[in-house]
Amino acid sequence: MIGYVTLGTNDFVRACAFYDALFGEVGGQRSMQSDRFVAWSTSPSAPALMIATPFDGKPATVGNGTMAALVVDSKEKVERLHKKALELGGADEGAVGPRGTSGFYAGYFRDLDGNKLNVFCVSRA
Repeated sequence: MIGYVTLGTNDFVRACAFYDALFGEVGGQRSMQSDRFVAWSTSPSAPALMIATPFDGKPATVGNGTMAALVVDSKEKVERLHKKALELGGADEGAVGPRGTSGFYAGYFRDLDGNKLNVFCVSRA
């Protein structure tokens, strides 16, 4: 149902480097780009995450309560992506671990612009 999520940035070059390195960990690559936005995905049919400079020319701001969630297929990838985000200068917003009793396993972080993201997997075993 979701095609892509867009996050604003005030430092386009720095944000592109952050997400190139982060998504490189799980096979994500640039799927679309222009001089003011870049989108990454793992395949043409998969949802994408895009960063962009705001169209109205005003500074990008972070929405309180807004978060993009990135799904992966293993706990190892949750741990790897969360760790990589922090190595790249992101801020920890919740250590990796199980949440609830439904097999939901996640870690939370903020990117270099302060946007909140979650990386998760769901294991039924």
